Amino acid sequence: MLIQFNTDNRITGDEDLAAQAEEIVTSRLNRFASRLSRVEIHLADVNGPRGGSDDIVCTLEARPEGGKPVTVKGNAGQTEIAVRDASDKMQALLESHFGKLRTH
Repeated sequence: MLIQFNTDNRITGDEDLAAQAEEIVTSRLNRFASRLSRVEIHLADVNGPRGGSDDIVCTLEARPEGGKPVTVKGNAGQTEIAVRDASDKMQALLESHFGKLRTH
């Protein structure tokens, strides 16, 4: 499972932030690693300097092998919490997605 990390121009996407985000996503999605070709992490600050309680958006896109990409979003006031929120949502989505494939 390849993980790609991206940020918008309002978030400094340094190596520490990338490593932290990748660690969170890997810990939540590792059990699906053999079934995913790639996971993309996109962090954006939607309010910029105005701030806000949920102005950081983490979009996760997972690409199941042989399937269509699936996407979730997590919002929070801090990047780490936004990544955790999105990772939890993606974990639930993939559990449902792969569970449905087993029944067919």
